[in-house]
Amino acid sequence: MNEDFIRIKSLEGDLKLSHKKRDFGITVSTEEVVYQKPHANYHLRLEDIVSIIPFDTSDMKTITFNNRKHTGSERMNMSAGMPHYLIDVRKAVVHNRSGIFQLGSVQFILPIHRDLLLAISKYGGLSAVI
Repeated sequence: MNEDFIRIKSLEGDLKLSHKKRDFGITVSTEEVVYQKPHANYHLRLEDIVSIIPFDTSDMKTITFNNRKHTGSERMNMSAGMPHYLIDVRKAVVHNRSGIFQLGSVQFILPIHRDLLLAISKYGGLSAVI
């Protein structure tokens, strides 16, 4: 595990699965998903997830973000071989070294292992559309 990860201080619900890699981690409980990257944790309540759809990362190298106060981009290291998904949420909470902040509507592109995706679906009350 990366030593720059911020420890998850509180997790809502019961822990179900956790997947840690060198540069990211995903933890699923009965009430939330926590996406960890060095120096920041993103808490996504399952009830705030609007959708999760497959995302093609073959041409992607940079992610651009815009909001009312800031515009910028973040370089992403995509995990080869793992399917990526676009997760759209109504709101999220970010915990970084500067504090804890509320985010409005946001989208995440994350590599998610099948077992984690099934747990998110099960505890979030989501169903697949084929």
